Amino acid sequence: MRALLVVAHPRRDSLTAHVADRVRARLAAGAEVDVLDLHAEGFDPRMTAEDEPDWSDPGKAYSPEVRAHMARVVAADVLVVVFPVWWFGPPAILKGWIDRVWNHGFAYGPSSLGGKRMRWIGLAGEPEDTFVRHGMSGLVERQLRDGVSRYCGIDDVELTMLHGTLTRDDPGPLVAEAEAVAAALV
Repeated sequence: MRALLVVAHPRRDSLTAHVADRVRARLAAGAEVDVLDLHAEGFDPRMTAEDEPDWSDPGKAYSPEVRAHMARVVAADVLVVVFPVWWFGPPAILKGWIDRVWNHGFAYGPSSLGGKRMRWIGLAGEPEDTFVRHGMSGLVERQLRDGVSRYCGIDDVELTMLHGTLTRDDPGPLVAEAEAVAAALV
């Protein structure tokens, strides 16, 4: 089995990076793991004309950078994305990666990523009740589960939200929950 672990945080000393490291270690117990650290690899999340979808041409040749990322997605049996939740959504670099790489003719349209398994692990600073109070509960899940994964043919998809990362004295239970997600995949 091959896993693609996507990490979307600018600091290697962050809780998000720590969780990603632990998830990688768990995945490595039963899978070959390709770590795609969007910041460390210098991924540019800005859409370019070369990577903009052409609805009349699903066979459009995208940029070499995007084609290389597409190849990594194709090579994976399971996709795990670890990211901070900022403003009740994924950070810009992750959204840009989805916009540029999960493109028409590759991830949706005449093609799809069906048959893959996907796990999203979001780390939210606020406790869950803050999401509920502001009417944002379930928003991130619906966007990533339905608007991205299922739209692209991935039916085996789950989002684990690790809430309250800024208010906990001990992040150990959050890390353990993320490790359990990874352990269940291998």
